[in-house]
Amino acid sequence: MTSPDPKTGTQPYLFFSGRCEEALHFYQSAIGATLGMMMRFKDAPDPPPEGTLAPGFEEKVMHACFYVGSSMIMASDGCGEPTSFEGFTLSLTLPDEAACQKAFDALADGGEIRMPLGKTFWSPCFGMVQDKFGVGWMITVPEA
Repeated sequence: MTSPDPKTGTQPYLFFSGRCEEALHFYQSAIGATLGMMMRFKDAPDPPPEGTLAPGFEEKVMHACFYVGSSMIMASDGCGEPTSFEGFTLSLTLPDEAACQKAFDALADGGEIRMPLGKTFWSPCFGMVQDKFGVGWMITVPEA
């Protein structure tokens, strides 16, 4: 087996249909995310092709990246098309039950609890929530 190439990788890219900046602020507050960069459509060096951008989206987020711990997540408003977050869930590992509870409660605010926090056979504290943007999260503390 060879070592992974540090110049390659996979990052989630989330589209928020006009709510990207709100989502970035939410994740900063809820789980301590840090903003790496953000570019609005109006600031792009080249305009988008004619007819691809919804009217009024010039101020919206064309591209952003934020970090949760050492993990990078990319985000955008897209071009105005509706989106849904189905078929995947982001997994957030935290160091202890207090951090797990805090993040779970913050992500659940305005969202939906899918599995309350509790002890499982693989974790002393695990739960699942869908946040107010529709993104699914599994929050866990690793087994000691």
